[in-house]
Amino acid sequence: MSATAAPDASDRSDFRTVTLGGAKIGLTTAAAVVAFLLVSRHVPGLGGRMLEMLVVLAAGMAVTFLPGQWTAARTGEGIAGAAAMGLVGTITFMTIDIVALRPLGAYSWTWDAIGGNSTWWYLPIWWMLGTFLAWMGAIVMARESARGEANLVRLATPTLIGTILLVALARLAGLSFALPVGAGAAFTITLAGQAVVALARKP
Repeated sequence: MSATAAPDASDRSDFRTVTLGGAKIGLTTAAAVVAFLLVSRHVPGLGGRMLEMLVVLAAGMAVTFLPGQWTAARTGEGIAGAAAMGLVGTITFMTIDIVALRPLGAYSWTWDAIGGNSTWWYLPIWWMLGTFLAWMGAIVMARESARGEANLVRLATPTLIGTILLVALARLAGLSFALPVGAGAAFTITLAGQAVVALARKP
């Protein structure tokens, strides 16, 4: 009589988990991009910029913390799996972008003009950012899991608060920037800070 080994409850970094999770992250990213484009074209003024910022933050939370949750990151193995999932997510989105969004004229010419009229300038940046966010999110999740229950609300709340505070401080300092761009930058900085703090804490 043989018994089938049960899968590990944590630190799942197998090919199936990473690829399926990455595909879901890519689809989530594509949905967020479409939502952003719809808001930017149909909701004018400050209200539209606020909605764009909310879309950016919601998408940021998803691509940051869902990979770590799906790999149940507790150690380096699960953290690495989450980072790989983030990379697969960016590649999945890239495929959707090339096959559907660009042929439909989703972006204005200024998007390509940033990279000297190349349609490929943003891909390496996108790959690095998607991998970085999932990696940092998994580090934070692993540390919180070691201290107790790490649910998405508990993880996302300090990141969201830190992001809003950074955006507000930058505005008070007189910096001028588009709200969605500022929110994305503040989110990334806040998350990186959280990961550094998590790594500095004693187990």
